[in-house]
Amino acid sequence: MSNSVQTPWPRRAALTAGVVLLLVAAAFGTRFGEDPGLVDSPLIGRTAPTFELEDLDDGEVWSSIESEAEVLVVNFWASWCVPCREEHPALTATARSYERQGVQFVGIVYQDSPDQAREFLDELGRGYPSLLDPDSRTSIDFGVFGIPETFFIADGTVVAKVTGAADEALLSSTLDVILSGGTPDSAERPGYQSQPR
Repeated sequence: MSNSVQTPWPRRAALTAGVVLLLVAAAFGTRFGEDPGLVDSPLIGRTAPTFELEDLDDGEVWSSIESEAEVLVVNFWASWCVPCREEHPALTATARSYERQGVQFVGIVYQDSPDQAREFLDELGRGYPSLLDPDSRTSIDFGVFGIPETFFIADGTVVAKVTGAADEALLSSTLDVILSGGTPDSAERPGYQSQPR
């Protein structure tokens, strides 16, 4: 017969609930006063990865090194990505709005077939080059692990990143800050997929 004292079930449940509440309170306490949508990226403030990739439509090589854009916006997307479908109109509209201000948008197809990517653009429209990344090397260089992800590059440096579906207001406000010489915050938005559903 064991001499250990068993804690009655109601007391154990109360202790467990107390510990859980303390952990939850601590977690909320560390986030209090912060915008829960803001995230950091290890690439912010660093030289952007360079890439040379074939255009989805004409097969011509597009080079980030040769881009003369004042700001380069790189969006990783796929046809199977629901949030990518949601944000596509905002990307194309913003690309048109800021083209004359030296902003270049480019899309990089993430783990998708060229045919399906073309069908996506045939349905939703084209507004800027979309590039193939068949071995995912560029996606790896940017640290992409889910999509959509959008990087803002100014003077060869990553200055902001949006994780998840961006809307036109967020894209415009981020570009306005960059074009005025400021440094915007990065944002995590609802809607993010790491693989096809």
